[in-house]
Amino acid sequence: MLNFVLCDDEANMLDKISLLFEKVFIKDDIDAKIVLKTSDYKELLSYVSNNLVNVVVLDIEFKNTNLNGLDIANEIRKINKTCYIIFITSHFEYVMEAYDYKTFAYLFKSALSVETLSKTLARLSEDISGNTRKFIKIDNKGTFVDLNEIQFIEKNGMKLIYHTDNELLEVYNSFSKIENSLPSNFVRCHKSFIANINNISSISLADGTILFKNNETCYIGPKYKDSFMEVIDYDTSLK
Repeated sequence: MLNFVLCDDEANMLDKISLLFEKVFIKDDIDAKIVLKTSDYKELLSYVSNNLVNVVVLDIEFKNTNLNGLDIANEIRKINKTCYIIFITSHFEYVMEAYDYKTFAYLFKSALSVETLSKTLARLSEDISGNTRKFIKIDNKGTFVDLNEIQFIEKNGMKLIYHTDNELLEVYNSFSKIENSLPSNFVRCHKSFIANINNISSISLADGTILFKNNETCYIGPKYKDSFMEVIDYDTSLK
């Protein structure tokens, strides 16, 4: 199920856009729903901060604020780097700048129809079907992380540190609370580490280290060595 949020400061246009999306969802049998439609960009940002959102649909012009849709897209990208952004607007002049925010599509209100929206969502569905991103919520603030980007998880006192492709994310939590929610490719290798075996580059049993694709390392503990290596041997992609 894909979660869409819609934001346009004109209530009539918001209703029209929402109805078009609903029609296309039904016509093209798209497993999606509109979880929020709002004229208030602050409500939009709050929702994106605290919930899993796959697609954000935005206008460019917001009359009762100094911000425009590009500014809002910039704020969204600070919260969620991976959701799809679709602009639906009357402003032709912002089309190039919009793609600075990893915009998926830039549609014009004057040409908006079931047919044009259907083509856009078909492209979106195709892109998503070729994308194996799955997300996990790691804290109570609504922080979601792409599981594929996690190299390993480190326990440090009362905190867990998620080592991802490009950053470290620290949250207050424990292994006992998260292990059951992780997929089978996340394997305990040490009292202080859980490894994503899909992101392992090499293993050195001589010094008990694991090298990951982002060039970070973690350790294999004696207590977990046999069970960890059994899982690695079972995963033929790592032989």
